[in-house]
Amino acid sequence: MVESKGWNWEIVKDEKEDIWKKPSIESYYLLNRWKEQDKKEFLDLGCGLGRHSILFGKNGFNVSAFDISKEAINKTQEWAEKEGLNLDYKVGDMLELPYSDEKFDCIYCRNVISHTDTEGMKKVIKELYRIMRSNGECYLTLGSKDTWGFKQESWPLIDENTRLRMEEGPEYKVPHFYVDYNLVKELFKDFEILNIYQVVDYYEKEERIENSYHYHILIRKK
Repeated sequence: MVESKGWNWEIVKDEKEDIWKKPSIESYYLLNRWKEQDKKEFLDLGCGLGRHSILFGKNGFNVSAFDISKEAINKTQEWAEKEGLNLDYKVGDMLELPYSDEKFDCIYCRNVISHTDTEGMKKVIKELYRIMRSNGECYLTLGSKDTWGFKQESWPLIDENTRLRMEEGPEYKVPHFYVDYNLVKELFKDFEILNIYQVVDYYEKEERIENSYHYHILIRKK
């Protein structure tokens, strides 16, 4: 199992930092969904700069912000204090989450738990199951094997599902785990899988168009 490694948030500045402070599209759907279900205990797993911790905190959830990066947690706390929010903060490794059994009824982890290899992924999923309450829900994303990153032969292959990202930037040398539909079904067999869909993101980079495929998955603890 590879050593866990998070984003280097210290090099994310100015306009790039602003991008990572805007909540993702689906977070607004989840906010309303979990409000309607009267869920309260929310874990932002891999909180980054705090965009979803702040969003859910402002809407009455009891927010726990977790990240492997101390820089990320510091920036999240600084922002939350400016907003008058009292959140719980923890720095740690997702392979051993520092929370009691059945603590959370809703968990959000966008582009986070894929930063490991196959053995690590299985361990993270066991941890998710442990800390979730019965009927608790978790929304997560995983990189698809259809995406360009998995096809980069110059990136070292750690195992059949994992490559080490070698592109300069905040994810340099961070492991990336990729899935297909059948692997998603196998990994989350102990959960009720409510929804699986694959999203393609397009973006322009150096006068060319690139795309990135991710599976978006909503699961419930039986």
